[in-house]
Amino acid sequence: MTEWKSRKFWTDVTVDRADEGWCVLLDGRPIKTPFKSALHLPTEALARMVAAEWDAQDTEIRPDRMPATRMANSAIDKVRPQWDGVVDVVAAYGETDLLCYRAEGPTLLVEQQAREWDPLLDWVSDRFDARLSVATGIIPVAQDNAALARLRAEVDALDAFGLTAMHDLVSLTGSLVLGLAVVHDTLPPERAWELSRIDEEWQFSQWGRDDEADAAAAQKRLAFLDAHSFMQAARFASR
Repeated sequence: MTEWKSRKFWTDVTVDRADEGWCVLLDGRPIKTPFKSALHLPTEALARMVAAEWDAQDTEIRPDRMPATRMANSAIDKVRPQWDGVVDVVAAYGETDLLCYRAEGPTLLVEQQAREWDPLLDWVSDRFDARLSVATGIIPVAQDNAALARLRAEVDALDAFGLTAMHDLVSLTGSLVLGLAVVHDTLPPERAWELSRIDEEWQFSQWGRDDEADAAAAQKRLAFLDAHSFMQAARFASR
């Protein structure tokens, strides 16, 4: 039996102002989310990004090639209705932040982690008054509750579209600190991704590369960059 696939049913893709921002029109009809909500987008830039994805579809609709549309749907259908829960999930990465867990050896790796990661922990401390503790090995280290609360407040201050992007930035790297650094334009996204891969790249340098691991990492890197592009296009939105 042939698997059913969604087929392209429109010829014209445009953007227009909506009651609450911007919308994307397929042959003059506004797109809705999977939950049948109006796909109202906060900026013209984001509307054009979503429209470009729909315009690029060929005969068959490929959702895996529409990251901005997926994230916009999530912001409206999932993030907004479950706000506190999503904030909690993202903020919880601060309790076990990648940058706080250091290798016991070898010396060159330990030194690289300190050289690359310590300035970001200093930045978080100075910018948000949130000093995070560093541990060696995999034994969990308890973080200061007041520091975690201040970092949570930064996550909570985002709008729905920013929080959707932040979820991906943080979950793909395992670091709330890196996510905040990207959101606040302290780090370019490519650099943040590189810093999240120090341990893996060290292992590759010692034991050789793995094609399957490289392919998985490349896919995650693309998703990370897509999240940053989405966040940039959605800037200045309101919750």
